[in-house]
Formats: sequence, structure tokens, C-alpha cells
Amino acid sequence: MPTDITIRAEGIELPAELNDSETAQALVSRLPLEVEMSRWGDEYYGDVGDDLGVRVAADARAEMSVGEIAYWPTGNAVCIFFGPTPASSGDMPVAASPVNPVGEVTGDVSRLKALGGSVTIEFARA
Repeated sequence: MPTDITIRAEGIELPAELNDSETAQALVSRLPLEVEMSRWGDEYYGDVGDDLGVRVAADARAEMSVGEIAYWPTGNAVCIFFGPTPASSGDMPVAASPVNPVGEVTGDVSRLKALGGSVTIEFARA
């Protein structure tokens, strides 16, 4: 069953949903979670602290959709995709390497474009 969450950063609050995958549920068990995130094109990513204990999932992929939330096992990082990244060849986000999809922002993810190169983002149950 999906878990409704809220993403907060610098006065922006976005509704989101985490799926019921093993990776997403590992993230849910850590909520609330505050992550120092860096920007890579139109993606924010940041280390979640202690290793989640999950590896690259069977459904891991690099090509993402705008608004998707993922976990990058290689960097122990949560990622939010809101537009093209340096790895993109068009308008769709592409991760640096395969990530485990864990959910999606259900609000206006384009609001993240106004934020800077690094930001603290809080993930909490809605």
C-alpha cells in the first residue's frame, strides 16, 4: 500500500507518494528524514545516512519521469527528478546510473527549479 508523504524545502511543500517496494518501505521506516541535497541539473540527490540495506532492484533504471522519486544504491542517496539532468538528451531526466524507483511527487514538482545548488529537504509522513 502506498504511503503519502510531504516534501518540504525552503518554504515549498509538496505532496508525494512512496510505493510499496522494499526500497520505499526502507525509506518509510526512516521518516521523518532530513537530507542535505545537491543539485545535478534538474535533480536533487542526497545521502540518507545509514545504509538502507537494499541493492539495485529488478526494476532499477536510469530513464526517469519528471516527478519521480528514487533511491540510488550506489550513492546511498534519495533522488527527486524534476527535469533534465546532465545525462539527458531531451526533456526527460536520466540518472547517472540505475536507481530504484520509490515514488512520485503528486504536486507541482517544477517549484523545485527555483531552489539553489544545495538545499535541505525534509521527507515526512503526510
